[in-house]
Amino acid sequence: MIDYIEAYTEYLKLRRNLSENTLDAYRRDMKQFFKHLEERGINDAADMTNADIVSYIMHLRNYGRSGSTINRKTASVRAYADFLCDTGIISRENNPVEGVKPPKIEKQEIDYLSVEEINNLLELPDDSVRGVRDRAILEILYGTGIRVTELTELRMHDVNFRIGFITCNGEYGKARIIPLGNPCKEALLKYLELSRPKLIESRLNSMRNFENKQEDLKKILNHEGIKKIEDEDSFLFMNYHGEKLTRQGLWKIVRRYADESGIKERLTPQILRNSFAAHMIQNGADLKSIQELMGYEDVTTVQIYLNITKNRIKEVFDRTHPRA
Repeated sequence: MIDYIEAYTEYLKLRRNLSENTLDAYRRDMKQFFKHLEERGINDAADMTNADIVSYIMHLRNYGRSGSTINRKTASVRAYADFLCDTGIISRENNPVEGVKPPKIEKQEIDYLSVEEINNLLELPDDSVRGVRDRAILEILYGTGIRVTELTELRMHDVNFRIGFITCNGEYGKARIIPLGNPCKEALLKYLELSRPKLIESRLNSMRNFENKQEDLKKILNHEGIKKIEDEDSFLFMNYHGEKLTRQGLWKIVRRYADESGIKERLTPQILRNSFAAHMIQNGADLKSIQELMGYEDVTTVQIYLNITKNRIKEVFDRTHPRA
């Protein structure tokens, strides 16, 4: 299959300034689409037609993919077709996505935790090195509405305790400032004072024990460096080996407390993000503020959270009005 995928990736980097995780998502979507093209006997992506894309959408529907998933995958194909046109591989007159309409997305209930469930969850981490770190992570996930990748990419200099905010580099390379509530600040300070130094120390000890050779240690410290691990440009959250916490590592932390909390099926980083928005809206926050805090490009995206308020109003009405 001639897929031009490397050139396409460079195109996305230049045109959209996307993160590596977003680029990986585009690659995965296109790999699936290319497989479908091959099954239809097409060996050059530039030869795809409108019928091939419609066939792909029907294929996704037949496999029970949701409307939102199909829309995302169709958007990936649309971006790829734009790339083929912009680079002259195909002409705009032959753009295969013209006229292709993605399916309507059915309205979905937004799942989120109650304040009581959040409080119970945040009481689970203990006072161990790992527990203090985990408490800070859970507090920030819920207290700021931050995304998984945004959290793992936080660096020491992104935290400003004096003013009380973190600077977060979100999607499309846009930075935003998010206030830190008192519970977040307290949990983060405790992590920085008690937990993070010990995580760093564990890494340095393993480096010192590396074959127990002074020369090797010197090379490692020159390369990795105590300063590099501790300076303001280093990553904020560390794993148990004193290295940068990965997305996978963060998911493992959340799953661990999901098992302990009794809400295993519901607890994910996205649910904590939903809870951040839901509780703010329920307490009177406007959509524009939610948009800016959560790093959405368009305020219309935030409107999905309005259903939370509508449902709550209906519940209150049904429960309290004598003619309900």
